[in-house]
Amino acid sequence: MAGGPLHLSLFLFLFLFVVSSPTPPPAAAADILLNGFDPSVLALYGDATVGAAVEGHRSLSLTNASSFSIGRALYRSKVALRRSANSSMAFQSSFIFSMARVPGSEPGHGIAFLFSPLPGLQDAIPAQHMGLFSRYSNGNRTNRVLAIEFDVFRNEEFSDIDDNHVGVDLFSLTSVVSRSAGYWPDGPSSSFVKLKLNDGSNYQAWVDYEDGRLNVTMAPAGKRKPLRPLIWTDLDLSEVFLDDMYVGFCAATGVLVEHHRILSWSFSNHNSSLSEALVTSNLPSFRPPTEGGGLPKGVVAGISAAGVVVFLLGSACLLLVWRRRRNQKKMEAAESGGGGEEAAEEWEMEYWPHRIPYREISTATDAFSELKLIGCGGNGKVYRGDLRGAQVAVKVFARNSEEDFRQFAAEVSSLGRLKHRNLVGLRGWCRRKEGGGLILVYDYMENGSLERWIFPGEGAAKKPLDWQTKMKILKDVAAGVLYLHEGWEVRVLHRDIKASNVMLDGAMNARLGDFGLARTHPRGGGGLGTSRVVGSVGYMAPEVMHSGKASAATDVYGFGVLVLEVVCGRRAVEEGRAPLVDWVWGLAEKGKMLEAVDTSLLGAAEHEVGWVLQLGLSCTSVDQTSRPSMLQVVRALEGPYGAPWEKETEEKVGAEAALLARGAVAPTTRAWGRSMSSRPGLMTAVKQQQKVQQHLTFEELWQSVSCSTSLSSSDVIVEGR
Repeated sequence: MAGGPLHLSLFLFLFLFVVSSPTPPPAAAADILLNGFDPSVLALYGDATVGAAVEGHRSLSLTNASSFSIGRALYRSKVALRRSANSSMAFQSSFIFSMARVPGSEPGHGIAFLFSPLPGLQDAIPAQHMGLFSRYSNGNRTNRVLAIEFDVFRNEEFSDIDDNHVGVDLFSLTSVVSRSAGYWPDGPSSSFVKLKLNDGSNYQAWVDYEDGRLNVTMAPAGKRKPLRPLIWTDLDLSEVFLDDMYVGFCAATGVLVEHHRILSWSFSNHNSSLSEALVTSNLPSFRPPTEGGGLPKGVVAGISAAGVVVFLLGSACLLLVWRRRRNQKKMEAAESGGGGEEAAEEWEMEYWPHRIPYREISTATDAFSELKLIGCGGNGKVYRGDLRGAQVAVKVFARNSEEDFRQFAAEVSSLGRLKHRNLVGLRGWCRRKEGGGLILVYDYMENGSLERWIFPGEGAAKKPLDWQTKMKILKDVAAGVLYLHEGWEVRVLHRDIKASNVMLDGAMNARLGDFGLARTHPRGGGGLGTSRVVGSVGYMAPEVMHSGKASAATDVYGFGVLVLEVVCGRRAVEEGRAPLVDWVWGLAEKGKMLEAVDTSLLGAAEHEVGWVLQLGLSCTSVDQTSRPSMLQVVRALEGPYGAPWEKETEEKVGAEAALLARGAVAPTTRAWGRSMSSRPGLMTAVKQQQKVQQHLTFEELWQSVSCSTSLSSSDVIVEGR
């Protein structure tokens, strides 16, 4: 017993040492501290950019000053968010943001801090969806998205409380909890201080999660973090988060436009004090200039009196101008065959009253001068014009029957409201009964159609497109078609996807145009039946030729043909040669698929080019049930190409996305198994593999149809853009 006190002292020393030792960080600790942004640590999508230094500080801009801009910026690496399937890790994040008005525009929409299982913008559309979701993914629990929104638009569809609020979004833009923007100053008797989110000020936000409690706090940049959060709510994020996910920001504009900027950002899953290292002072200011001080009362009184006189004179002048314009409109309507103000059809007044006077269009095109002619086809001519200070393309239809007009009016009333960065913008229309016909006015695309850039011949571009540009164009077109299929209140079938209908602007951004054959189609219905086969030879799916029925799968087929054209540099149909689809499938059956690749792409990443070629073949499967959806195609093109997918992918992004993950980076092993069953040559080539398992893996398919190339599994892992 003599050693008892010594043993007790040693025990107490060890106990105090263990208790006082700092808790080690988790195995997958993540610390992000960005006082200013470096593009190398971010993955930027859409219009997101890191700007030049302003006052020595580089800010992240999520949108530009244009309509329907969308941007997303994610930390390039995933961060750990779960210890186990039933336990989420704590995290703390803080960032300084600024939303500022664009002069001459109504402001909108909001900005969001988000966690996402996937990179890219494949499930996001602009305007009130803020670049977070599409109509398809909004409310779908499989998207596994948590977002904190800072919104400046009240949307009744999402039950927004006002037009200046902060909300917590789980899977949906309908927030689980939201509060008007502002903060509670420290102090027992302090009142709530409202903040205007888009007044250009720099605001700091804190998002903290620990022990099932989520707190969101905000204040003007430079102030201490308030003790009382703006939002506090209990959430079990273990049901939302995966083991690791992407974290970052997104924003969007619509008809409403404003700037969305992030000035600095911190994030940690183990260090609660990291946000204290953020620089919150001497930051660039994006607040609009304030007005000067007040004027003397005498000056104010004089200005008021003068204002009354000016108002009366102005009212008289406006009355005269109004009468003159009314008479002029009557004369123009009579000249164009209309009946005055009553000439506007009912559909026009209700849906899309963008009629442009014939006289303006004629002036814009120099009376439809041949010097302004930029295109001519079976259904009309296209002219370049200068209308109201903007470059436009004017399409004059060749046919003028009443039946044609009824269809034209029905489609314009719906399609005229479509707005997407990858669709050609429709500015307005005109109808002149006396010798005119139907006229549509579009945005002008400086680089013309894709056709002249990928095919040789008269009018072809002098310099061929490189592989990166071709891939960007395919991604742009796929995003536009996905919007038509899933991003609007009804499904829109284009029915004529081809190279000549893909237009390129000055920055080589692709937009899908020519909706002359497009039709709206209710969701969940069967195929869209027609009394005649419509489409372009070489692009029409087999089922359209047999039954006349169009569906989303027939648009996928047309897109697949476009993919083959871009990769192979050959038209879908050429005199004296086999149709492009049959030719490429034939080479694939012989194991010589890469011989179809355009020679101008020699030197490009061979595995990536071949992979995209296989995606095109999958889209052109004879069996329409074997084709991927456009959602799967978009996700596949976002890459990473051939990268391995975790076993729990189905849990991460839902059954349909998992089908893509297993195969459209393959593009779906099950779809490939079915589509090849209609190609006996391919089935023979891979007979040995099918004895082992029911469907081919991507690697097995690659080896069977591309035996001229030897690739290991590591060779086919390439990062996306």
